[in-house]
Amino acid sequence: MHNTALGAIPAPCEGEPVAETVVDIVNAHRAGRMDPVETVKRAYARLRAYGDPALFITVRDEDEAIAEARALVAAGGGADKPLFGVPVAVKDNIDVAGLPTTAACPAFAYTPAADATAVARLRAAGAIVIGKTNLDQFATGLVGVRSPYGTPRNPHDAALVPGGSSSGSAVAVAAGIVPLALGTDTAGSGRVPAGLNNIVGLKPSLGLVPATGVVPACRSLDTISVFALTTDDAHVGLAAMAGVDAADPFSRAFAPSLPGPLPTGLRVAVPCRSDRLFFGDARAEAAYEAALRLLSDLGATVVEIDMTPFYETARLLYEGPWVAERFAAVGEFMASHRDAVHPVTSEIVLAGSRPTAVDTFRALYRLAALRGQARDALARVDILMVPTAPAAYTVAAVEADPIRLNSHLGTYTNFVNLLDMAGLAVPAAIAPDGTPFGVTLLATAGRDGALASLGRVLHAKTGLPLGATGVPHPDLRALAPGPAEGEFVLAAVGAHLTGLPLNHELTSLGGRYLETTRTAPDYRLFALAGTTPPKPGLLRVAAGSGGRIELELWALRAEAFGRFVAAVPPPLSIGNAVLADGRVVKCFLVEAEAVAGGRDITASGGWRAFLAKAS
Repeated sequence: MHNTALGAIPAPCEGEPVAETVVDIVNAHRAGRMDPVETVKRAYARLRAYGDPALFITVRDEDEAIAEARALVAAGGGADKPLFGVPVAVKDNIDVAGLPTTAACPAFAYTPAADATAVARLRAAGAIVIGKTNLDQFATGLVGVRSPYGTPRNPHDAALVPGGSSSGSAVAVAAGIVPLALGTDTAGSGRVPAGLNNIVGLKPSLGLVPATGVVPACRSLDTISVFALTTDDAHVGLAAMAGVDAADPFSRAFAPSLPGPLPTGLRVAVPCRSDRLFFGDARAEAAYEAALRLLSDLGATVVEIDMTPFYETARLLYEGPWVAERFAAVGEFMASHRDAVHPVTSEIVLAGSRPTAVDTFRALYRLAALRGQARDALARVDILMVPTAPAAYTVAAVEADPIRLNSHLGTYTNFVNLLDMAGLAVPAAIAPDGTPFGVTLLATAGRDGALASLGRVLHAKTGLPLGATGVPHPDLRALAPGPAEGEFVLAAVGAHLTGLPLNHELTSLGGRYLETTRTAPDYRLFALAGTTPPKPGLLRVAAGSGGRIELELWALRAEAFGRFVAAVPPPLSIGNAVLADGRVVKCFLVEAEAVAGGRDITASGGWRAFLAKAS
């Protein structure tokens, strides 16, 4: 099905349960209050009702998606699938097996045989893909108007740009068609559309989510981003996708960083008054002042800083040699298919053939200096809060002045990936004329959870409805146990489990029990021979050829974690383990040769269950 005409969003029938957020949908599916099949049908009905043929480039066959939802229910996989039956949309520069990837250029289109790694992980977590969304061609633009498939309609005001390049994904979430969608973010494409649509845009730390199966823009800076109605929902999606992928040399391992309680004594940096750029948009300026007051109401200390190094870094992205990365990705195609490429996109990307190697090294040296200056500017604060976009523009204004106004929209976003920062865009206000305004929280790479700890509370404090749905923001829920800032997570598998002989080695170092969970089905458990006290060994095997082994997660401060790891005796070691929900944690593992004389007890499901049966 492709771009059919649509009408008004249907209201739920009387007595029909209403669940709009990912968390509510999954809970309702697990409790049997809602059926994943009906949830998928509702997503398609809302898509038809929205009435915008420019929103999706390709819509997946509805019967196929419904069949996938039925199979998911029949398999009884809801209990361990954090996205059980959740409909999702995917930006059309990210591969979905069997659906064309166009990057908003029909002449470029190909049909991949495999999902992008992020999409595969979402599906493994229980998500149902309903289609591929529109974008600024080749993910080049922050406006959402550079596509031969049209401009997705901003659900708050059809005259306004939807933001780009992830325009379709942002609108699909804001309009309530899907509660979760994937975008990409190199220069702000996962944040600007969020700000202009009154939704959350999570730009993870570089490398946290693998980019395997993504049409590159600037490959060293590209990030898959998440659009959602709430911060908690965005982090459910992030947790499902995060983790190293050997096929992506830019993917990186990070210690888990989860949303936690709002810390006391929080210090938040903001641009000094002379550095606040709004380009004459009084609505945005007033909304940012209101957001600063909200920060103070939450007990945060606001610290003004000089934005000079950040703004200079932002200029490097398009005025420096990084545009050559865009040329390296698709420049040759554009040069030979000029009639198929949007003229503004072509002008930007083909300019990437001009920078020299000398230009590149000079820019790298300057970037290193700017990173140092930015680091110094943020040394005494916890988070930087900036406007997501300094202004909101109409489609007509952008079409009349496409490059300058697009550049304005990147004022507070273009520097982020070059400075290796994590970002979280959250709604902050809706102006009296209905124009949304958002703020973006920024921190050093790996601190995604710290941003969410503030972002979720700040968003809820605004009292804004979710997207353009009119649904109130839900009450903040109790958070799942997680590590505090500065803590490492360690998975115990055997004798260190609660109540077993070596558990005191964790508790004596101040370890905190977090939760009991299971691994992905990629591990086998062995009762090792000749160990005192008896110990198991967890061994990673080929994907899907093992079992889901029960383990406990413990949090340790950095120094305690180091002392503990130093004392682990062979043949055991501490390595990375993948959990059933996609998280990657440090865990007790065993050397392969050590299991030769042991007993394979994978079928028991865990060491505690094995001991109980043995007794």
